[in-house]
Amino acid sequence: MAEKAVAHHQVSIALACRAFGVSETCYRYGPKLKAENEEIADLLVGLTDARKTWGFGLCFLHLRNVKGHPWNHKRVYRIYFELELNLRIKPRKRLKRDKPDALAVPEAPNITWSMDFMADRLGDGRQFRLLNVLDDFNREGLGIEVDFSLPAERVIRSLDRIIEWRGKPGTIRVDNGPEYISGKLLIWADKRGITIQHIQPGQPQQNAYIERYNRTVRHEWLDQYIIESIEEAQDFATQWLWTYNNDRPNIPFMNCKQTIAGQRALAASHPPRN
Repeated sequence: MAEKAVAHHQVSIALACRAFGVSETCYRYGPKLKAENEEIADLLVGLTDARKTWGFGLCFLHLRNVKGHPWNHKRVYRIYFELELNLRIKPRKRLKRDKPDALAVPEAPNITWSMDFMADRLGDGRQFRLLNVLDDFNREGLGIEVDFSLPAERVIRSLDRIIEWRGKPGTIRVDNGPEYISGKLLIWADKRGITIQHIQPGQPQQNAYIERYNRTVRHEWLDQYIIESIEEAQDFATQWLWTYNNDRPNIPFMNCKQTIAGQRALAASHPPRN
C-alpha cells in the first residue's frame, strides 16, 4: 500500500511509511539474490529452448552436475515454476501383465550389453532402421547404426567395430527378432566367446534398459525433426549419441560407488596405449 501511495499519489516515502506503519528500511529493502535469480531464469529459458524435451529434473541436473552451479533444487524449481516451463505429463494407462523374470543388473562395464532395432521414415516416406547398442551397467550408448536395411551381416560388422575400441562383453541381451536368431550371429558370438541372451517372447520388460533408451532416442531427436535423407539421419544419430554420453545427465540413476567402481574396472581392463 505504501508503494502504491508513492507511485500513484506522489506521496513522499517517509509520509507513506508513517501512514501505513511501515519502516523505511523495510520499504527500501531489495532481495540480495535478485541478480542470481535472473541468471537462473535466463539459463532455464535458454536450456528449455535448446532442449525442448527436457523437464525440470534434467534441467536442474545439467545446471548442477554439468555446469557446476551451486543452487539447490528448491530454488531452481521455484523459478522454473514461475516461468511456467513445466512440461505436461500425459497419464499412462497401466496394463496388468504377468510378472517376467527379474532383470539382471551387471556390476561392471562390458558384462552385459543390450541391443534393439527401431524404425522411422524420411520426409519422402521411405522407411529406415536404427540399431541401438547399450552398456547395461552405466547406460552408455555404444553405437547407433542407421540405414535402410540392417541384416545380420551388418549387425555383426557394427558389433565388431564397437568391440575394437570398447572390448567384448560377456553377454548381449536381445529380443527374438529374425536378425537375432540368425545362425550367422550365433556362430559369430560362439567364435568370440559371447553369450547371446534372448528374452522371453512377449516380455519386453526383460530388455528394459534398451527399451527405455529407445524411448529417449525417439523423444529427443527422431520425433523432433523431419529427416530428408539417410545421411542426415546418420549425422543426427552421431551428434545425439555424443550429447547423450557426454552432456545429458545420467548419473543420478546409478549408485555413485558403483559408478566409480565401474570406471576403475573399465580403466584397468583398457590400459592407455603408448
